[in-house]
Amino acid sequence: MTFREQLCEYGRRAVELGLVIGTSGNLSVRDGDRIAVTPSGVALDKLTPEMCPIVDMAGRLVEGDLRPSSETPMHLAVYESTDAQAVVHTHSVFGTVVATTMTELPPVHYNTLLLGGVVRVAPYATYGTPELAENVRAALEGRRAALMANHGGVTIGATLEEAFEATRVLEWLCEVYVRAAGIGKPTVLTDAQLAAVVERTLNPPEFPGHEAGLGRRTPRGLRPTRPDGSARPQTDPAGWLRAASDRPGRRTPPAGAPPVARPGGRRR
Repeated sequence: MTFREQLCEYGRRAVELGLVIGTSGNLSVRDGDRIAVTPSGVALDKLTPEMCPIVDMAGRLVEGDLRPSSETPMHLAVYESTDAQAVVHTHSVFGTVVATTMTELPPVHYNTLLLGGVVRVAPYATYGTPELAENVRAALEGRRAALMANHGGVTIGATLEEAFEATRVLEWLCEVYVRAAGIGKPTVLTDAQLAAVVERTLNPPEFPGHEAGLGRRTPRGLRPTRPDGSARPQTDPAGWLRAASDRPGRRTPPAGAPPVARPGGRRR
């Protein structure tokens, strides 16, 4: 499947899952210095491969007849500052609710770790502007996902499939938080609790048959990963937890907890 075909496939999935509405949302895939991106003003479930323009890293159109997405500057900023090979931007309901009311998505579930740590909300800026691109770039530092104030969400990955899965995880986490807040005050996991999840994931307990090497493989989706898809080294098990150390007011992990590394709120 070509990159343009992938954009069409995941564009349709975004519509089917209710992650976008109308002509909102955009996706892109990088191939060296060429970026295939969804066009402006076309619903994602109406795309055909030839509709998807290709731009260079300066944003110049190098192939295609339609105008690239207005959010292309944001996509380019992400590619310039991360190892991402794909970017997905949606206007999902629960993600937008959180982005409209919060300055970060608190870690109410350990699946937060799949996105690199606590999800930041980038300050509001008009869509398609250099200001929004810079705000998103900063919010994504060391993360696989970010929210944009009063706008939506953006996720990255080593492939479009991976970036899209991160979008699904982000929306699920936002929905869990919003629904929990409707019942009472959500309980937020501590730094030590998150570190314990990382430790258990990287060093699962032994079980009968382990001597033969059976069952040693950890599912990819539960391992700490960099944006390029490679596994983080086991000497840095807390690499997911940067958010625990760079948020004012968060207590540091207790003595003996894995060190918090820098991998490189409430109401507004």
